[in-house]
Amino acid sequence: MARVCQITGKKPQVGHHVSHANNKTIRRFYPNLQYRRFWLESEKRWIRLRVSTAGLRVIDKKGIEVVLKELRERGEI
Repeated sequence: MARVCQITGKKPQVGHHVSHANNKTIRRFYPNLQYRRFWLESEKRWIRLRVSTAGLRVIDKKGIEVVLKELRERGEI
C-alpha cells in the first residue's frame, strides 16, 4: 500500500475542502512521510524505512532495534 508509515501505520485520511462559499469537495490529508536509512548495529547493515515524522519520534524514544523487533513480531518486516 502506498503512503503508509511502516512504524505507526498512519495512512491518508479523507475530509472536505471548504470554500469561502461553504462548498465542500472531498480531499485527502496525507501523512508526512519520509524515507530514512537506519543503521542496525546488531546486523551491521542499513535498513531503509518509509516513516512518518511521528514514527521518527517513536524510533528516537524506543530505539531502532526495539521498533524493528516489534515490526517483526507483527510480521510487517
